[in-house]
Amino acid sequence: MSECSNIDAAQSDIFDWAPAELVRDLAGPTGSDAEGGRFALIVLNQPLHHLEVTRQLWNNAHVRIAADGGANALYQAAGQQGDSSFVEPPPKQHRTAALHGSGRCNKTQVIRDPDQESTDFGKAVTYVRRHYSQESSSRPLDIVAIGGLGGRVDQGLSQLHHLYLFQAEPGYARGRMYLFSGESMTFLLKPGTHRIRVRDSQASSEEDVFGKHVGILPIGRPSRITTRGLEWDVQNWETQFGGRVSTSNHVLPETQVVEVQTTEEVLFTIALRQQT
Repeated sequence: MSECSNIDAAQSDIFDWAPAELVRDLAGPTGSDAEGGRFALIVLNQPLHHLEVTRQLWNNAHVRIAADGGANALYQAAGQQGDSSFVEPPPKQHRTAALHGSGRCNKTQVIRDPDQESTDFGKAVTYVRRHYSQESSSRPLDIVAIGGLGGRVDQGLSQLHHLYLFQAEPGYARGRMYLFSGESMTFLLKPGTHRIRVRDSQASSEEDVFGKHVGILPIGRPSRITTRGLEWDVQNWETQFGGRVSTSNHVLPETQVVEVQTTEEVLFTIALRQQT
């Protein structure tokens, strides 16, 4: 009785997600001006690998911040592609800043923050929310971070910790946060029902952003989850570290929307489609 009540209570809040819109070509037939440009891009201090995704995020972002060594990562990415488009001044409607950066880019604002109690990621998120979240808009500014996963384990766990730390308010009231690594995208699912669009019916398979591998990770506390659209769906399934954890699941070929119901906060991670 109590188990059913818990999962029913989680269904009272419904959240729709379209994460592929972050990296769609806004000039293309499936791009959405309503979605594109309403996020801040934070580049962290790790090498950038999935450069086509990085380039599209850079082009679509409303605000761009290179935190500490993130400026060097951008400079190196530009060199790998023999293209300076990552480090040129942005169009007028976009803004670029370098937090604790070396300021290689022309007309880039360099902000120095002496705080030793915060990480570079945390400083960048605080700066974005302090200076840009109050701009006139129908919804809060989302934040996308790249380059934060794939290095040291403690640094990677710190980035995941920030997804919880900076989304403590109910209902993503201050905007949603996404982590991109070289192989996947990760974001936090709050208690409720989440409808995550992973494929666009109007896009060809070559235009798909995501691959098939999915994980749902209860980092904060144990949860009960129900899923639809995966190869191994579960119903009212208890998940916790030290117990059962859903990793290496697969999005079904025909699935366009994955649905996840959760009683507690969990991380949802999905692989990026590897370029051939």
